[in-house]
Amino acid sequence: MNTPNLAGIGMTSQRTRERMVGRLLEQGIKDWAVLDIMRNTPRHLFLDEALSHRAYEDVALPIGYSQTISQPYVVARMTEAVLAGGHKPEKVLEIGTGCGYQTAVIAQLVGQVYSVERIRPLLEKARRNLGVLKLRNIEFKHADGSLGWADKGPFDAIIAAAAPQQVPAELLEQLAPDGRLIIPVGGSQGQELLLITRRADEYHRQVIAQVKFVPLLSGQLVS
Repeated sequence: MNTPNLAGIGMTSQRTRERMVGRLLEQGIKDWAVLDIMRNTPRHLFLDEALSHRAYEDVALPIGYSQTISQPYVVARMTEAVLAGGHKPEKVLEIGTGCGYQTAVIAQLVGQVYSVERIRPLLEKARRNLGVLKLRNIEFKHADGSLGWADKGPFDAIIAAAAPQQVPAELLEQLAPDGRLIIPVGGSQGQELLLITRRADEYHRQVIAQVKFVPLLSGQLVS
């Protein structure tokens, strides 16, 4: 088995990553912890070899099963929102592991990540990718992400990589007091990336950006 080139060469080199970080700064990403993690996390590891030369472009790219790896700006913006509460989140729930890139970024900045994915082959690929990076503070579950992971909650933050038409009540219920849910909501006519903060039994909503994510599907797990 070939050993992955984590440092990268050519279009996956450190110089290319620096250009990506420069774009993120220009786009308004301000958290240097997030920028440093994204500079040093090999996004090309999470893509098929045929697409690896595009790893540090600011675009979403296919990862199979009609899913995508989110563009770097969206990953950075959502990660900033997770950290913006003023303290390091100890428990974070991720809905939609995908290939594991967002998981890798978040895991280096928080205490523990619980990641749910409905497509088993993607989950297994993510597990292998994250194993290469030796990230040990991640637990995985093959399940319907719209239901969350109740027996591991409540969570300081929940981050979703797919868009429901409406925010699932189960995710709101699994937020800890002052917890933050970052989730795209909407359909083919348009989606908004929301930051929802729990204050006692009230939920305060803020629109972060206009986005385009794959839909959050219930059930129909792919084995």
